[in-house]
Amino acid sequence: MPSRLPHLVAVLVGLALAWPVAAVQFNVAEVERHGAWQSMTLNLGEQRLYRALEGNTYADAHFSVTFTPGACEAPWLEMRVDLGEHQAESRLANRVPADLRVDEQTIHSGQAEFRTERGDSGFYVQFDLPQQPLLLDEMRQGELLRLRLMRGPDDPWFMVFALDGADEAMARARTACRDQGYRS
Repeated sequence: MPSRLPHLVAVLVGLALAWPVAAVQFNVAEVERHGAWQSMTLNLGEQRLYRALEGNTYADAHFSVTFTPGACEAPWLEMRVDLGEHQAESRLANRVPADLRVDEQTIHSGQAEFRTERGDSGFYVQFDLPQQPLLLDEMRQGELLRLRLMRGPDDPWFMVFALDGADEAMARARTACRDQGYRS
């Protein structure tokens, strides 16, 4: 069986670049594996973010749920795809319809914002979903998260992420976020 260490190192390097505005400045700490998911703390000085991330399914993409102190009950969902080259400018590339679905559960329709960040090789997709709390509940119990992003009228982009370990990773990140609020 091949070692997962090179993949883990690649994921951790990707995580260090995963924060769009100040990608290379955030430090990754307290990484813990939960099946296909991981939970971790991102640090920049006194600022802390707590992330649950699935980076197993694709070599060049991950899906994350990020908890921010002060808003621990309203995490943000984001997908990052590595473009293979650093971008010259930060820009909003597009806003498109998006559907997310866990297994055969509810189809969660909303918007996805595509953007790039100067100096970062990532292409970011941030999701705005009216029923996000229900989606998160379904993710905790499901097996697969399916995404459909409509890049154009007849141009869907499909991705699938494993949910093995999502419940544990999100619970750990959310708990760390809440605990941070108590320490402030």
